[in-house]
Amino acid sequence: MKRILFVLSLCVCGLFACQQDAATTKKEAPKKVEATKSTDTTPKKITITPFSKSPSFTDAAINSMTFKNGKFDFGIGGSSYKLGAQTDDAATKMCANSGKGQHIHLIVDNGPYAAKYNSEFDYKLDDGEHYLLAFLSRSYHESIKTKAAYTAKKIDIKNNSILQEKNVTTPMLFYSRPKGTYVGKTATDRVMLDFYMVNAELGRNYKVKAEINGTAHMIDTWQPYFIDGLPLGENEVKLTLLDEKGGVANVPLNPVSRKFTLKADPAE
Repeated sequence: MKRILFVLSLCVCGLFACQQDAATTKKEAPKKVEATKSTDTTPKKITITPFSKSPSFTDAAINSMTFKNGKFDFGIGGSSYKLGAQTDDAATKMCANSGKGQHIHLIVDNGPYAAKYNSEFDYKLDDGEHYLLAFLSRSYHESIKTKAAYTAKKIDIKNNSILQEKNVTTPMLFYSRPKGTYVGKTATDRVMLDFYMVNAELGRNYKVKAEINGTAHMIDTWQPYFIDGLPLGENEVKLTLLDEKGGVANVPLNPVSRKFTLKADPAE
């Protein structure tokens, strides 16, 4: 009888031990690991490459410009170029495009340009001397780089009218793009860098140093460029016209810099 009770005792202990082992095994079973998005924040390398070829608009012209009582009036010439029209290849450029079409870029001193889609418009200019550049632009903001498609003046303003004006004769560089805020993948993946040269040819005598988020890129050909690898958020481009010795050219409004912002589209 004692032997039977001893055997039963061993069985009960063994069963209890197995239940404890099973409970422990169940408790310590590894949890399911959920997939997570990559958190790699290594910055991309920023590069610039020549912009793709665009319609030339060889006969586009600014034939005249007046500013009186707070109103600009531009005489636009040429049969191939129309303000407000979409540039033919806008859908394939893969960069920011204006839904309002082709326009005038108006730059006063080294400030951001104002986009104007009509030849007449109201504008406010402070009294005093200013450098003024106006050029014709494609709908995706690329400037038309011909002698006829721009006007550059040094003007004296009084009571929102031009008192005196004269053509700019010194070499100058004017900043155009990037500017403002870009939203969505198409607009932010590739950003256009564009600027305007007056009375200077890039090459042996002049070069442009483009500092993009602090990294310098040397430019010796006047053309627009794609900037790739920019991060979302605030970015900065600084443009400096360099002389033949590689120093900062002693010309007005040099250098010039602009901050701009890239944002993701929540819908994407």
